[in-house]
Amino acid sequence: MLLSKIITTALFICLIVVVGATIYIAVTPPPPVERFTEFYILGPSGKASDYPTHLVLGESGTVIIGVVNHEYEDVIYRIVVKLDNETIDVIEGIRLAHDEKWEKPFTFTPNKVGERLKLEFLLYGEGQDKVYRSLHLWICLLYT
Repeated sequence: MLLSKIITTALFICLIVVVGATIYIAVTPPPPVERFTEFYILGPSGKASDYPTHLVLGESGTVIIGVVNHEYEDVIYRIVVKLDNETIDVIEGIRLAHDEKWEKPFTFTPNKVGERLKLEFLLYGEGQDKVYRSLHLWICLLYT
């Protein structure tokens, strides 16, 4: 009889705990999701190596630019490419749904000589004037 009361009490306490935990989970908001955009450049072989950082005047270099949307909504991106603070290209209208990826090769031909030319890749969201993400490579461009 005493054992039966102990088991009944223990089961009742377990039931109360389970019901309480279920109510807590039901009314507690889910943790916030992390919203971000991946922005990267790869070497011509598709790896994070062998970037074209040493060129001769007139020679072209190619990198792969990638964007992955993890913003939980559709986003239209724009990429501005600058060499030594001068815009050399603008890629507009990159429309990505959530978790969608965009990768494209980008070929550039620097037109000035220097040992530390900054090749910048600036990512903007739709209608934004503030840079959302930025990447850069240091280019050494020499005469032949």
